[in-house]
Amino acid sequence: MLKIVTAALLALVLGSGSLWAAGSSDGSSGSSSSSQTSDYDKAVKLIKAKDYAAAEPLLQGVVAKEPKNADAWNYLGFAQRNLGKLDEAFASYNEALLINPKHDGANEYLGELYLMTGDVAKAEEQLAKLDANCTFSCSEYHELKDAIADYKKKQGS
Repeated sequence: MLKIVTAALLALVLGSGSLWAAGSSDGSSGSSSSSQTSDYDKAVKLIKAKDYAAAEPLLQGVVAKEPKNADAWNYLGFAQRNLGKLDEAFASYNEALLINPKHDGANEYLGELYLMTGDVAKAEEQLAKLDANCTFSCSEYHELKDAIADYKKKQGS
């Protein structure tokens, strides 16, 4: 019971900052070298500032040097999705999920990308994965669930 209360308090203190939470499963950059951490950190700051065009090449550099960095692949997909590069975003999210199938952010964002393309069934598959992966639920699950509900409401279904 104490663990549940502690987790709930920690979630309240940290807030539901979807960008941070969705970037990685553990809040770390996932980057191992200091120069790449710098590029990764710069890219995350640019994404938070909604400068996706400037973040994309930095993240491409990170994944070129660290191809197993699921967090960088996830953020690369996020930048690409927001730039309208949907095919590239699909590829980046899928790469993140090949590395870490339980990556909460990549599962959420891939679900949102499916909604952008009108594929509600695939978005719901991502929601089911988040439901299975998240212990005591998680912000990514709730955000995707809300996005699906909003999409269906707008579509009248």
